[in-house]
Amino acid sequence: MKNQRFVFGTIVEVDGVLLFRDSNGSLFNIPQLNERGTSLYNRARGAAKNPTKFAFKIRVRGSLSAGSLAFGRLPISKVTDNSPVTNFNKPNGGLEQYRVGKVEAVTTPVVEAPTTTSTVVAPENVIGFIHSQAAGLKPKMLFMNELKWKYLVRNVLRGKNIMMTGPAGCGKTMAAKAAAGAIDGYSTFIINLGATQDPRSTLIGNTQFEASKGTVFNQSPFVKAIQTPNTVIVLDEITRAHPEAWNILMTVLDPGQRYLRLDEAADSPTIKVAEGVSFVASANMGNEYTATRLLDRAILDRFTVIEMDTLTYDEESSLLKMMYPSVSTQLLNEVAEITTMTRREVKGDQPKLTNSISTRTAVEIGSLLYDGFSLVEAAEIAIYPFFDDAGGAQSERVFMKQFVQKFIKTGEENLFNTEMSEENPF
Repeated sequence: MKNQRFVFGTIVEVDGVLLFRDSNGSLFNIPQLNERGTSLYNRARGAAKNPTKFAFKIRVRGSLSAGSLAFGRLPISKVTDNSPVTNFNKPNGGLEQYRVGKVEAVTTPVVEAPTTTSTVVAPENVIGFIHSQAAGLKPKMLFMNELKWKYLVRNVLRGKNIMMTGPAGCGKTMAAKAAAGAIDGYSTFIINLGATQDPRSTLIGNTQFEASKGTVFNQSPFVKAIQTPNTVIVLDEITRAHPEAWNILMTVLDPGQRYLRLDEAADSPTIKVAEGVSFVASANMGNEYTATRLLDRAILDRFTVIEMDTLTYDEESSLLKMMYPSVSTQLLNEVAEITTMTRREVKGDQPKLTNSISTRTAVEIGSLLYDGFSLVEAAEIAIYPFFDDAGGAQSERVFMKQFVQKFIKTGEENLFNTEMSEENPF
């Protein structure tokens, strides 16, 4: 097709941003690659994790000012020296406006759940690493208090147990993954305890019959994880776990014992927890989390606690802009204002709301705006269902609709037939 060109290269991830690297070694920041929640983003992220396996092909059609881009992932073996265009720097290659520099100028990637960095931390250098380098390894999309982040990294290095508490969708699991990835040589194993129907099978393993061997015991992945040095094991949703799971974890989490007995295996061997293994649990605590259990005090005493803070207006706005750079800045600021209002209102002396909008929900609203939904439509889908409509004009849902109406500019002023009251200035 006339005016159609192809560019081949690989995807790298730098500071949480996906960049296209052409065969000339130049890096390009292409916004479409970083629209989170899209299939393109998932394919690009997969290519970044497997740079020796996958290449990326970009079709440039038309002029740079009025043209279009199409993306495709393909096995790197299919990219040959005979490819018609292999980098953006060739005549008519395109997209010079996206250039961010040569490979030599790029620092080591730090991503949402990074796996490696440039420095191995020797035991004697732990203190210096914690206080001098840890702060620079926090991903840009993780808005976490610097002291708490430093403490989290310290516990990973020291093989301690830590529990992340806070409201749903505030980044507890993301923080645990990021802390593991901030240190070279550390890996992450995540187990969702809230989804365990059979705790013994999940944490220890199970037996099965094989015709050639008879009854055999198969260890669980958790058993392998605790035997792998320098592993951060994320115990997700620990307050939703079956109490038997807590009993199994008692000796594993006890700093004076640190072992797991495989009762189902022959001779019931004892597995020691390897050096450098730390446990990071995430927990939802509060009356609004009806499916959780009151955590056993003996289990709670095996952890130190970090309470994750909810994002401020500026933090939430910045996060949304990083995730959806092509969405109107004004729209994303309005989403941040709506969500932070709910959090502020819940903590008031006479709150008109009983629950708030999480950062996870704010990200979903951002994705709806990216997909062409209006703010009114996004609110109907992702905001109002979380608020009770009982009580007529005094209901929480009406309160939310009145607040959202502040941001409706044209043609949609009458969201509902309820008059404002002096008690509700919105």
